[in-house]
Amino acid sequence: MIIYGWRRKVHDLATTTYLCARCGNPSAHVLRRAVTKVTLFFIPLFPVSSKYFTVCTFCGATNALTKDQAQEVQAAAAAQAAPVQPQVPQQYQSN
Repeated sequence: MIIYGWRRKVHDLATTTYLCARCGNPSAHVLRRAVTKVTLFFIPLFPVSSKYFTVCTFCGATNALTKDQAQEVQAAAAAQAAPVQPQVPQQYQSN
């Protein structure tokens, strides 16, 4: 007996803030990728499809995206969340 099927797993890629088209609130939107894989005996073998979408954290609205749009959103989120190097006060610096 061979047991086969498919499994869908959702990965969070980035979080960015912009105005939601449904609720109109400036809120965080999570960019997610859903990957469907073929399984054999409950072991994932290879991906069959990938879908990208954003989810509003305020109202839960979802918007489907193409791969190119998802890459643009991910790049914008990386630029928006650029880390800031903290400055050490002069009194705590060693000379």
